Amino acid sequence: MTIAIIGGTGPEGSGLALRWAGAGEAVVIGSRDRKRASDKAAEIAHGLEGLSPRARISGEENSEACRSADVVVLTIPFQSHAEMLKQLKPVLSPGQILVDATVPLAASVGGRPTRTLGVWQGSAAEQAAELVGDEVPVVAAFHNLPADLLHRDGPIDCDVIVSSDHPEASKKVRGLARKIAGVRAIDGGRLENARILEQITALLIGLNIRHKGHCGIRLTGLPPAAYDI
Repeated sequence: MTIAIIGGTGPEGSGLALRWAGAGEAVVIGSRDRKRASDKAAEIAHGLEGLSPRARISGEENSEACRSADVVVLTIPFQSHAEMLKQLKPVLSPGQILVDATVPLAASVGGRPTRTLGVWQGSAAEQAAELVGDEVPVVAAFHNLPADLLHRDGPIDCDVIVSSDHPEASKKVRGLARKIAGVRAIDGGRLENARILEQITALLIGLNIRHKGHCGIRLTGLPPAAYDI
């Protein structure tokens, strides 16, 4: 499976790229600037030398990155969200999975990073689904993985909740989440639940600021089978 990460030069996107490339997945970092994407890919590849001989990572301009991918992951600021999706829609293919990790933080318009903005559709992920159309399954995931931990060595003590109206797409994305050492993935139900996931991110940011930490979330009380589906 080839994964394109739009916004892959940023902290969250490059952290996911590092983890997936290290796990042997083919990763294409997308950016408006192809050289910037290529430089970031080379930096990650250099960091993986000797650690993951299977690493396959490259950089492309956003549209070209999408053309070659089975899964497209959005890790961009909310202020660029609608514009970026309108640019990408012509190159997205039917059945290609779009994973949206965008959080509509008030910081994107000069507000507080611990608050979310109101989105007409209910969430950034639901806005994405409206913009790309019914033929591209949209999955909401990876909102609550701290970027700092993605860039550190070792497993991450965090659960990834995956929400989508497309069960098969959700299942594939949960499989990708489990490629990240220490992460458990769970079916979070319909895409509308992205509204809650996005708000949890703002809460976690506030906790991290207050306590100077890097917290994610862990769910308790569910049977082991809940993480294997």
